[in-house]
Amino acid sequence: MSITRRDCPQKLCLNFPACLENLACTGGPEVARLMALGHQGAPGQASGDRSRAMAAARLLLRLAGRLESANFMQSVCGLLGAEQGPGPWHAHCSLERGRLVLSSHSFPGASERLPIQRPPFCPFAALDQQPGGSRTELPTNRGVDVAVAVILQSSDQTVLLTRRTCTLPISPNIWVPPGGHMELDEEILECGLRELQEECGLQLPQDQFSCVLLGLWESAYPPRLSWGFPKYHHLVLYILVISQESQQQLQARIQINPNEVSALMWLGPDVASAVAATEDGTETPRRLLQDLPPSLPATELRDDGGTQPLLLPVSTLLRTTPTTAEDKERVSTGTKFALRLWLQHLGR
Repeated sequence: MSITRRDCPQKLCLNFPACLENLACTGGPEVARLMALGHQGAPGQASGDRSRAMAAARLLLRLAGRLESANFMQSVCGLLGAEQGPGPWHAHCSLERGRLVLSSHSFPGASERLPIQRPPFCPFAALDQQPGGSRTELPTNRGVDVAVAVILQSSDQTVLLTRRTCTLPISPNIWVPPGGHMELDEEILECGLRELQEECGLQLPQDQFSCVLLGLWESAYPPRLSWGFPKYHHLVLYILVISQESQQQLQARIQINPNEVSALMWLGPDVASAVAATEDGTETPRRLLQDLPPSLPATELRDDGGTQPLLLPVSTLLRTTPTTAEDKERVSTGTKFALRLWLQHLGR
């Protein structure tokens, strides 16, 4: 893997000692090996079992000069000073191994300044506007989980999305990039590559990809207060992994994990633009809709473990989050945010 300042302006190895950090910026082979191998667990070990055995990464906020653990009950964006409006805002951040620190102002050790956003219907933001008694059903002894999601870009400039299985407790049947919880002993890139392998069976050759940090997304599930009080609270860090392999080469090596993924597809910039424009509560511009095909090719997992081609209606990808509790197949709001950041990176 070659990581240079040009390919990766936001450094991924933020917690390495200074000597290793210099190697990482020039693509040192030992750092590349450490970052790319990650933690893959014992052969045959299920990802869910491994996740339960490992401690989760911590999210900390620097507020008024003090370092505090993020509170499950409060909006991270709100604590960082986000006001009403669509955002995104920006956060200064630093990642030590398994510990993400955020602040609205620069602080010693902060290495990055990344866009951060939440959905306009964020339940934690809604609760911030209500009397304190409305929070009695929320847990008081939990923090905010840190997750990493990989926007995998092929050499054809297409990106991979996966459909979560309908049996998962969080966002079932929703299209998202591969990703999951970051563990206490992991780097950002280690976590992203591990999740990519666990969900899609993909291991990327170390010298054939580069990486860029895209941004942060505050996520809750259920996603709307009208669905009920939130049970999960995540801060998702999106990382763009740019492969030198084509979509066809990557697709040929994919092995879907049936416990987490039920289908996958590749999006090009034109369709991604239309999907990203469907911010919840708005409409996709007509000029974008006119240029879209009625359906897109995808790959779906069969009951016997094999795969079959699927023609997915584009209208499915343009759906927005319903106001009532129903997990209709759609692209998650956070994924739309990540697609917008990817398109900005492409200069579109």
